[in-house]
Amino acid sequence: MQKASEMVASGMLSVFLAHDSNLSLAIKTAKDYCQERRGIENPVCVVANYLFPECKVIAGHEEAIEFLSTNAKEFGILRTKRLAVCGAFHTNLMESAVQPLQRALAGMKIGSPKFTVYSNVTNAPYHPKTNFAHMLGQQLVKPVKWEQIMHNIYSRDKGVEFPNTYEIGPGRQMGTFLKQVNLQAHRQYHNVEV
Repeated sequence: MQKASEMVASGMLSVFLAHDSNLSLAIKTAKDYCQERRGIENPVCVVANYLFPECKVIAGHEEAIEFLSTNAKEFGILRTKRLAVCGAFHTNLMESAVQPLQRALAGMKIGSPKFTVYSNVTNAPYHPKTNFAHMLGQQLVKPVKWEQIMHNIYSRDKGVEFPNTYEIGPGRQMGTFLKQVNLQAHRQYHNVEV
């Protein structure tokens, strides 16, 4: 991933949205800007992380990220925050890292999970017969579907209680995301500092 990051200037940007934000138009306009004004063939600017309804992480060429940051208000984006990373992770700019990772994992025996593990790529639980080397390679170039995973985990029939959820470690980032995705499930959230 480091080598892939060094091949082209790229980055990631959190965008905080209002109900009337036009993120699709912002992304399209950023790509058009990169292609027409900066001469970038096949510019990359995509949602790389679906965190919660009002927050996504955009990744792509540096010029696209800078365009979005500078012009956010034109598209109803409330605020942006640059991530301290050196690459456009979870985009096709990481494609050159996929095969090396898959080859490295192919030689390892990865057993079936002992409990339910959700895929960032499919937002569904891994199947016991999953080709983990393939799926983890895909995770490098596909968006992280955190919001969708949270919906799947906390989906309940009416009247069924939500489970206790524990975030172990410093910070409360998972709790913040859970509160934005499912307020009822968040009522059973607990943070354990270590």
